[in-house]
Amino acid sequence: MIPTFVITLREGVEASLIVGIIAAFLVKEGRKDALRQMWVGVAIAIVLCSAVGIGLDVVGEELPQKQQEGLETIVGLIAVATISYMIVWMTRHSREIKAELEGEAASALARGSAMALVGMAFLAVLREGFETSVFLLAAFQDATNTTAAGAGAVLGLVAAVLIGVGLYRGGVHINLAKFFKITGLVLVFVAAGLLATAAHTAHEAGWINSFQSEAVSLRWLVHPGTVSESLLTGMLGLRPAPTQVEAFVYLVYAIPMALFVLWPRRASRPSRPHTEGRQSGVGAAQTSA
Repeated sequence: MIPTFVITLREGVEASLIVGIIAAFLVKEGRKDALRQMWVGVAIAIVLCSAVGIGLDVVGEELPQKQQEGLETIVGLIAVATISYMIVWMTRHSREIKAELEGEAASALARGSAMALVGMAFLAVLREGFETSVFLLAAFQDATNTTAAGAGAVLGLVAAVLIGVGLYRGGVHINLAKFFKITGLVLVFVAAGLLATAAHTAHEAGWINSFQSEAVSLRWLVHPGTVSESLLTGMLGLRPAPTQVEAFVYLVYAIPMALFVLWPRRASRPSRPHTEGRQSGVGAAQTSA
């Protein structure tokens, strides 16, 4: 439940921040026609992302057992790679993200390009949605209780929407740098757990057959079937009896990534919108989130 909650909360807040800023600019300029188009684009992006996630799940169910394990390994590795990129990028840019978004939105409107803002919202939601689909698919494959995982995803999404509405209306003020730092640290351990699971499914697929002895027994701490197991597995990605390869990839990933997220950083000057960031705009419009 915790991994899916954090995933949808973080991704949802990121998308809500972009959409909220763009909506505020369109309302300010009296462009209700473009505002309606923006919401249609957001809805289409959500449907497309949902279709991708469902399609991947259906394809996986139709494959033989070994191929299923192989697909789960690939999805898990893609999820870890994408989470890692997101954590690194957001850790470096979270302090100036809101100012950059507002600057880009203002520049687009100054050029009379309301449709560029509509495209920014559509592509931002599409990008975050694709990432979330891969993350959730990997998290559900890793979950022991899919009902709880589904509840966590829904709660995270609802919380993200509420935060986004609050930011849009000005009634909610959060420190985005701290928010992304805390959720980033949680996701480090979620990703480490997914990487360990990928090592396990790779063994089931016949891809890794070495170092399969039990590395350490954590049954005294992670009691199977208990609330403590759900918390420790969800927050830290710990397993009752990891193999040597699972423990190795977990530690090699989690330790340096956690240090990177926690390392103190000085406040940096906001960078110009076109110099750096993940593209999610139309034409000259770009956004970093």
